Amino acid sequence: MTTSSEWIAGARPRTLPAAATPVIVGTGAAAQLDAAHPGRALLALGVALALQVGVNYANDYSDGIRGTDLDRVGPMRLTASGAARPGAVRAAAFASFGVAALLGLWLVLASGALWMIAVGALSIAAAWYYTGGRNPYGYRGLGEVGVFVFFGLVAVLGTTWTQAGELPWTAWLGAVAVGMLACALLMVNNLRDVPTDALVGKRTLAVRLGERRARRVYAALVVLPLPLGAACAAAAPWALLVLLLLVPAVVLASVVMLGARGRALVPVLAGTGFYELAFGLLLGLGLAL
Repeated sequence: MTTSSEWIAGARPRTLPAAATPVIVGTGAAAQLDAAHPGRALLALGVALALQVGVNYANDYSDGIRGTDLDRVGPMRLTASGAARPGAVRAAAFASFGVAALLGLWLVLASGALWMIAVGALSIAAAWYYTGGRNPYGYRGLGEVGVFVFFGLVAVLGTTWTQAGELPWTAWLGAVAVGMLACALLMVNNLRDVPTDALVGKRTLAVRLGERRARRVYAALVVLPLPLGAACAAAAPWALLVLLLLVPAVVLASVVMLGARGRALVPVLAGTGFYELAFGLLLGLGLAL
């Protein structure tokens, strides 16, 4: 019988900052317009967290039944390890998607942005087909595209729109920056798994680029959001707070550029998640102030 601690580990809590960060930044952009709405912000956060957990369980299920998780480092895999039945993991994924859909519907009705129902449906479909279905796009090196769009642009701009009903340019810059950080999180995760992914035919972007170029891309994805966030200071001077993260950014990029691999990348994955969350908190606060 699967224990609660195993289900929690299977949800990959280290990736949850990627869900919270865009909501924080999007709410900060709404606050810049004096239109922040705490209730809608909480609903957006619930949607984002449920969607992220759903993605993680869906990936666990799909990779597990394909056999691509049999020899991995990092968080435990419920399906591949045999700790949970594949059907139970799939059910957990769809239950999480269901929670995201219900909270999203509530948010859409509260904001009056009914057209966002379609956006929500696309988000859930993208979450499932990242590694699910007959031709998952994550296996073709397009995972970062999906993450940038849905955990960057859609999540930040959707949060701002459902509160303010408009999208200031700072929200767009914030969305691009957050999307890049979400891609950095995925890139370092896939960089860790390059040897095993290549063997089983999972052609992630890290596999396609090769380790050397993938490391350079990760470094760029970690560092470039800082000038983007700082540029928001033209409208919100306190956005310069993001520059406090210059040293952590350099440390993370340096560890990866110096060749860390395998288990040595596990703390980098966690560090990237916390770095993304810190960026969101500082930029969101800067925009609100």
